[in-house]
Amino acid sequence: MKSILKAGMAVSLIAFLAAATLLSAARTGAAQDNMGAPAQKSLYERLGGQAAISAVIDDFAARVLADARINKKFAKSNPERLVFHLKEQVCAVTGGPCTYTGNSMPKTHKHMKVTEGEFNALVEDLVATLDKFNVPAKEKGEVLAALGPLKSQIVEVKGDATGTPLPSNFKPAPPLTDAQKQAGPFAPNSEKMKGSGNANKSKM
Repeated sequence: MKSILKAGMAVSLIAFLAAATLLSAARTGAAQDNMGAPAQKSLYERLGGQAAISAVIDDFAARVLADARINKKFAKSNPERLVFHLKEQVCAVTGGPCTYTGNSMPKTHKHMKVTEGEFNALVEDLVATLDKFNVPAKEKGEVLAALGPLKSQIVEVKGDATGTPLPSNFKPAPPLTDAQKQAGPFAPNSEKMKGSGNANKSKM
């Protein structure tokens, strides 16, 4: 069960940081257009790069693992795959040297029956992790600002209920290929896919 919940944090943080990056890019572009100001560092750099992203993800995973409000949703998930894709996507969408190869948020959460209460619990766990690592207010704000539009892509059940079981019709993705494991989430997609074949293309 411990490793299973380690996967859970992948679901929301991927989405949060993905949207946050787009928001950050839009703001930066607007500033350049309107004032001619130089581009700021990428969110990947501002968050601290590969080591910092891995540390944040691992801490968030531990929090989700211990959170009875949400951990039942990951009873069937392959933890290694979910954590892999989380690190992979956060790296990619924040401007790092990675390629995300998993599914979209709606496809990832289909039939999970995530409630509004469970979504909010994940947000609370995320905030606690960001605070622990002293993520600056600007970057933290970018992440949290993304929650509104992403909620509708993840939540399937209205209401404040938490700790609800995973529906029996939820079908998790298969484990990672050996090639993906060997390359790691921070490698270019070409390295992760070597020898894996199209049939094994990574999906969250």
